[in-house]
Amino acid sequence: MSDIYLLIGGNKGNRLKYIKNAVDRIRDGIGNIIRISSIYETEPYGFKDKKQFLNICILVKTKLTPHGILEILAGIEIYLGRIRKADRYMSRCIDIDILFYDNIILNDTSLIIPHPEFHKRNFALIPMAEISPGFIHPVFGKTISSLLEESTDRHEVVLFHDPAF
Repeated sequence: MSDIYLLIGGNKGNRLKYIKNAVDRIRDGIGNIIRISSIYETEPYGFKDKKQFLNICILVKTKLTPHGILEILAGIEIYLGRIRKADRYMSRCIDIDILFYDNIILNDTSLIIPHPEFHKRNFALIPMAEISPGFIHPVFGKTISSLLEESTDRHEVVLFHDPAF
């Protein structure tokens, strides 16, 4: 069994419902969810929008390959109504990224693991640090806590209070 860390977020529609549905589908299609971070509300990254994102990080145990996971995640996004466009920074109902798969380093035309921008984004670092602060980034050789301390990202990330999640 492998450990994978996923970042789930979105800023369109019923943000919380989309995240809950994604988590349920990940549990059904990918594996056992071991940890779930708190929900964080964050400013859009790379573009301006009035609607804030909700983001969580989850740790999942799986038997699937990285490419198998990617295929299932793409299917979940489509099922939930995600429409991909050329602009990678835009509002979306759901976005699910593979942050880490064990400690592998993978770089091919369809998938890069670890996520190449992870260490630059507090909306990913903060929830990941909550559930696995001591995880060591396989490229940088630093813990998630250290990467967060070194982060220069100044986008606002705040705890989102929803007792129903």
